[in-house]
Amino acid sequence: MTAPPNDRPDRGEMPFLDHLEELRWRILKSLLALAVGFAAGWVMVSSWDVIGFLKGPIDPYLGGGKLLFTRPIEPFMLTLKLAAVVGLLVASPVVLWQLWGFLRPALYKREERLVAPVALIGILLFLGGAALAFYVIMPLALKVLWGFAGQSLAPIITADAYFGFATAIVLSFGAVFELPLVLLILVYLRIISAAFLRRHRRLAIMVNALLSALLTPGDIVIMTLAVMVPVQLLYELSIVLATLVERRQARAEREMREADQVPAPGEA
Repeated sequence: MTAPPNDRPDRGEMPFLDHLEELRWRILKSLLALAVGFAAGWVMVSSWDVIGFLKGPIDPYLGGGKLLFTRPIEPFMLTLKLAAVVGLLVASPVVLWQLWGFLRPALYKREERLVAPVALIGILLFLGGAALAFYVIMPLALKVLWGFAGQSLAPIITADAYFGFATAIVLSFGAVFELPLVLLILVYLRIISAAFLRRHRRLAIMVNALLSALLTPGDIVIMTLAVMVPVQLLYELSIVLATLVERRQARAEREMREADQVPAPGEA
């Protein structure tokens, strides 16, 4: 049986110091992109009412008012943070391209073909989770939390407290929506399998329910279900995708074995 062909292109070995020099230039280019992105973010935040858009979920509870601040420097710091976030988003394609350019020579061709789809899927999953959190979970959470105020309590909503609350929810959901991708990578690396995921489904449901109840504010039933249901659906999607990946791997291995058993021309 012959060994499978090496699909790594002959790029030559680069000396260690050349690697460091390349890394230095790629880091400098990434930092330059971040600086330009930050400047663009500052212009965007200063020119458009970004804060007005981001406070949309809590607007119905402000009675037409504004978010408050308790320190003179707080508006400036909030603008600075928003500009940094926008700058990171603007510069991320350049940073990712520099990272890809540095890692690409070390990858096999089959691995190169996987990087772009995996990165795109990861970005889409994160954005989907963040959008669900901003447009669905946050309004629901605020409605539930406001129900505890009753007639005797009046809110004092500061910008710092609101954006801290919003950031935690949005980033948490964005991270949780990466679950299918993480599980799929583990299946591809054969660390776990679709059978493993199916076998531990009940445990996954219990852990999901417990963490959803502990991490969500407000009503124990509504908010827990609002978080638990999407996460469990992502787990079930992971099982389906893992099954497809395993079937494709098995088919590829079967075709390779069959190719190895076929005699070369002239070898009867």
